[in-house]
Amino acid sequence: MPPDDAEILAANQSFYDAFTRADLETIEELWASLTPVACIHPGWDALHGRDDVLESFRAILGGGSGPRVTCVDPAATRFGDAAFVVCHEAIDDTRLVATNVFVREDGRWKLVHHQAGPMSSRRPATRARKVVSRGMMN
Repeated sequence: MPPDDAEILAANQSFYDAFTRADLETIEELWASLTPVACIHPGWDALHGRDDVLESFRAILGGGSGPRVTCVDPAATRFGDAAFVVCHEAIDDTRLVATNVFVREDGRWKLVHHQAGPMSSRRPATRARKVVSRGMMN
């Protein structure tokens, strides 16, 4: 795995770890501050701007604990100083599909977009995931 991919996946996992711990300080550090951001939580309308996005996490995690969200099967695709991770989010017996978009700010991968939503069905296990190499989509 290329080093950048490992860094992207580590930033992605940090997001889920912070969410599960209700660690708002880390969540704030993970979101970009120089690049416009947006977020679409399951069942919510789109949120635009860092202030609105971070306020949404404060509202969700305000009680001091968040739902236990496990990131499953993350796959990173990088193109220059931007990247996205597609994964599943496991919450108890529920599975969501999620996309997290990152940009490099001050040498670190920062979130600029998160979107998660329900799936009507899962892909058949016999269908292989396409491998995406650095900067090229198959």
